[in-house]
Amino acid sequence: MIRSLLGLIAPLLVLAFAHMTMAADTLSYSKTAKVEQIDDYHGTKVADPYRWLEDDVRQSEKVAAWVEAENKVTFGFLETIPERKAIEKRLTELWDFEKFGAFFKAGGRYYYEHNTGLQNQYVLFVMDSLDSEPRVLIDPNKWSEDGTVALDGMSFSDDGRYVAYGIQDGGSDWRTWRVMEIDGGRVLEDELKWLKFTSTSWTKDGKGFFYSRYDEPKEGAEFQSLNLNQKVFYHQVGTSQADDVLVYCRPDNPDWGFQAEVTEDGRYLIITIWKGTDDKYRIVYKDLTEPYGMPVELIQDFDNEYTFIGNDGPVLFFKTDLDAPKRRIIAIDVRKPDRAAWRELVPEADDVLTGVGLVGNLFIAEYLKDARSQVKLFAMDGRFVSDLELPGIGSAGGFGGKRIDTETFYSFSSFAVPPSIYRYDLVTHESKLLRRAKVDFDPDSYATEQVFYNSKDGTRIPMFLTCKKGLKRDGNTPTLLYGYGGFNISLTPRFSISRLAWMEMGGIYAQPNLRGGGEYGEAWHQAGTKLHKQNVFDDFIAAAEWLIDQGYTNHKKLAIYGGSNGGLLVGACMTQRPDLFGACLPAVGVMDMLRFHKFTAGRFWVDDYGSADDPEEFKALYAYSPYQNIKDGTAYPPTLITTADTDDRVVPGHSFKFAARLQEAQAGDAPVLIRIETRAGHGSGKPTTMQIEEIADQWAFLVKELGMKVK
Repeated sequence: MIRSLLGLIAPLLVLAFAHMTMAADTLSYSKTAKVEQIDDYHGTKVADPYRWLEDDVRQSEKVAAWVEAENKVTFGFLETIPERKAIEKRLTELWDFEKFGAFFKAGGRYYYEHNTGLQNQYVLFVMDSLDSEPRVLIDPNKWSEDGTVALDGMSFSDDGRYVAYGIQDGGSDWRTWRVMEIDGGRVLEDELKWLKFTSTSWTKDGKGFFYSRYDEPKEGAEFQSLNLNQKVFYHQVGTSQADDVLVYCRPDNPDWGFQAEVTEDGRYLIITIWKGTDDKYRIVYKDLTEPYGMPVELIQDFDNEYTFIGNDGPVLFFKTDLDAPKRRIIAIDVRKPDRAAWRELVPEADDVLTGVGLVGNLFIAEYLKDARSQVKLFAMDGRFVSDLELPGIGSAGGFGGKRIDTETFYSFSSFAVPPSIYRYDLVTHESKLLRRAKVDFDPDSYATEQVFYNSKDGTRIPMFLTCKKGLKRDGNTPTLLYGYGGFNISLTPRFSISRLAWMEMGGIYAQPNLRGGGEYGEAWHQAGTKLHKQNVFDDFIAAAEWLIDQGYTNHKKLAIYGGSNGGLLVGACMTQRPDLFGACLPAVGVMDMLRFHKFTAGRFWVDDYGSADDPEEFKALYAYSPYQNIKDGTAYPPTLITTADTDDRVVPGHSFKFAARLQEAQAGDAPVLIRIETRAGHGSGKPTTMQIEEIADQWAFLVKELGMKVK
């Protein structure tokens, strides 16, 4: 994809980067232009010589020329790796298997997403019954020649007449929503633009739906401007977006966001108000039977999580961490909203409650036990009913449906277990296998174990290790250490073709559950945030040291990998301990911790990171920010940075600046490369061809830099 675009702006390259050359074994970087930019943070002067690389590549010819030149060097280097083509071929073979998303029921029909193997995007199918012949409802592969336009988000009217669906273009977080008549597949003229971080929710009569949107950004600022002033609207099918009714907004709090959901009985509109990523919500509701009724505030602070589950008339059910760091289920009667009248239905358990659905008049509660899925069923009065037995140790998801349903569907996978789709009967409590992926490998040839190690401060950290059976622990096995550690997100055992290919090549895959994640509740999450963020890096470094000390690998054979917040993780660890790693793969990372909150969705992350606007938080951020902590004359590990030009989640300027500064400071011969994808974003919606190409490049880079011998 990128290689075909290398010649588009060649005239600019001659002038801007005349001294950049590349031979098979020698890299020569141009001297990227620097500017005199000094910022004063609470009395501390901080230089930012590559500030100009923050400019949008679409708007700046200078940045576009830099991107083109860097890609030329990167792809020239990767193409010299003999194993690269074979790796891409094997990835393609492994990827070419029939894939199914979890089934779900809506409007009296069944739906699922399906990919024949190498299709760029999944296709949405519909069935009148589980035994009927499926038919294509939406095929996003027809929307673009290069596969970069994706289906992302959908909701169905209760009467089964309409589906509203989101269209993602080029990987951006912006969505355009359309409406289709399910019978006949006719797409209506309705078009809703500038939607981001929202779903849609239909009224009971099926005449329209609620959604949230931002104001149209200024031309040229679509991919960098801050996202402020989200508003809730109602759209009636068959009308223009310009005629949509404004339902709720808070101009006095432009940083608030809103998620609107109609209760299953159609009685209430529940508006969940958020302002960041820390799962602390306010709740407002509106009685839809009263046309002129005003929204009513139910939860009036951001102190705790209140995730709406469902309702029984005026009684609303929530998952909350109020007085329960590992979460519980409570009931709030809107007729008696005082906290003294709130009732606990399912108390906090030893394991973390991660999700709850109300299906068939049962709460289906998903828990994590040492980062592995467990599922329990409770009656609506909170009484325990039964465990839902899963096929093994791994990750389960799905469990959607309505109170009137007698069935639900879920998917299950693990590191060496491809995804399988099950139907669960809520009457007999039996699971039935519907679909099982058939991948070209033998799962019995792989072994997974969970180990525990101590971090720098003595905290016990779990880690999954998986590899081919029979690998010798001789301290010389190439090992890929992957982490995240943030935003209350849990890493669980899941199937991945890229990881399978890595293990086929003889590597160990290691996945620690770092603090900052959600594996052990809110206390575990908070222990890796703001002034405590260094704990996350200490946990990851300790994992690397443990793998070496236990004889699995050595520092020359150990690679680290992470994306987004995980890209920050890699950037921070490689700048703190450049001696510890044989190669580094920071992907779409947050690399300038002093300025992240000034772009697009970055302001939401202040909940986890803090802000340089605060003096104490600035000190913590400045101490580990990857971009600012690169030191001249240091021998950094071989590094392949990856990002994309349409990433409006973590803007690519983070990676651009980090790459330029690392190339400037690097001592020794280890390569510092940046791979910049075009027509792609933060990761969501990326077509299959792009994914395979990118992984092939990353694995080939590791093969070369770790000295791997791959058949």
